Amino acid sequence: MTLELPLETDNHAPKSLSTAAARPLAHTTKSEPQMQGISSRWLSRALPWVEVRGGVYRVNRRLTHTVGNGEVEFAVDGSQARVIPLELQELPQLRGFDDEEALRAVAQRFEQRELEPGTVVAEFGNPMDQVLLIVRGKLSKLGTGDFGETTRLGLLGGGEYFGDAALVDPAAIWPVTVKTVTRTTLLTLSRGAVDRLVEDIPALAAHLAMVAEAPAPAQNKHGEAEIEISSGHSGEPTLLGTFVDYDTAPREYELSLAQSVLRVHTRVADLFNEPHNQIEQQLRLTIEALYERRENDLVNNPDYGLLNNCDLKQRIYTESGPPTPDDMDELLSMRRGTKFFLAHPKAIAAFGRECTRRGIYPDPVDLDGHRVPGWRGVPILPCGKIPISGGSTTSILAMRTGEKDQGVIALHQTGIPDEYEPGLNVRFKGIDDQSIISYLVSAYYSAAVLVPDALGILDNVLVARQTD
Repeated sequence: MTLELPLETDNHAPKSLSTAAARPLAHTTKSEPQMQGISSRWLSRALPWVEVRGGVYRVNRRLTHTVGNGEVEFAVDGSQARVIPLELQELPQLRGFDDEEALRAVAQRFEQRELEPGTVVAEFGNPMDQVLLIVRGKLSKLGTGDFGETTRLGLLGGGEYFGDAALVDPAAIWPVTVKTVTRTTLLTLSRGAVDRLVEDIPALAAHLAMVAEAPAPAQNKHGEAEIEISSGHSGEPTLLGTFVDYDTAPREYELSLAQSVLRVHTRVADLFNEPHNQIEQQLRLTIEALYERRENDLVNNPDYGLLNNCDLKQRIYTESGPPTPDDMDELLSMRRGTKFFLAHPKAIAAFGRECTRRGIYPDPVDLDGHRVPGWRGVPILPCGKIPISGGSTTSILAMRTGEKDQGVIALHQTGIPDEYEPGLNVRFKGIDDQSIISYLVSAYYSAAVLVPDALGILDNVLVARQTD
């Protein structure tokens, strides 16, 4: 009789059905398709959306007399900069002077200067002996207080100009002292060069003489045509007559759009629709991408984007680079009823570092059930669509919103054909010979700034960490 012993077993052999083998028989729980590019889109949520019929929104304003307050642009080739001749029309004294040959001659007379920080460019009370165009850098306007102390009245940055009154008034004096804060590149036109240009170019001389002799129109501090009102009188004097003059060429905002064609194969739509409907999921993510583009356009579009539609008088610059509480207070003080700040998350972090450095800990603000950072009770909303230039500087926006408050508004039109969501429609385009189903997805939108002081920007905000 032979006794057979059991063979030695492998300790690593499976003792039960593996999960890999069992999975084909199981119905797994699946998430909807995820998309990393979806952001909070606070701007689209915070702006009031105004209904636009006919696809165009016209902003009617009072007549404004101030002209030539735009930004001067330059052509920069390496270390050399020159002003673009037609850009000289941004100076009030040259507005409407379209003789390109004469403007080219004026542009060629500008001389480039490189200045170190702390250089005094102009001193209060001295004769205004030059026109200054700022290519790059930052300058401080300084005044004297009631007790002899030096006060900072504002900052000048790239694209701005100063001393333009020297073009028409030989007796003009510097109203403030101008001193460089950072290394600065200027283009300067001396008073002597102006005199020689006037002698050599009769058309320029005639234009500047007309500007000098023209009476200044009555206007308020905002540049709007004055409304004559009498007050404090007694008896029966003859009251002043007046009327409110309107801008005869108001700006019109036409609704912009973002579109995409969604394509889905019929085999996918027919056979793979459980547990999630393939067309619905494809459409959902396409719409999310359109809304991300809308948020980006509201900030950056060259026509109606907020960064490109802020009045230059509503742009200020940081004093030291990082966004400090003083900078935020200055931005907040420029308008009534600021509803919110809008900043890149890195700018919010930089502001938080400055507050911590000063021992300030602002209370967060409750907004629609969310706790968001705030300053002086005004929420600071994040927006990753605000660009960071060179990886180091960005901008912070502050705005008043709503039609009743003459603020910033978003524009759309509802009730459009095949509407899927407000201002967005999905149209079936058919099935082609390759069995591809096509849908045209369109979103219509724009934004408008009703009055200039509704929107302000803090520029040159340094977000990079500074080394000690």
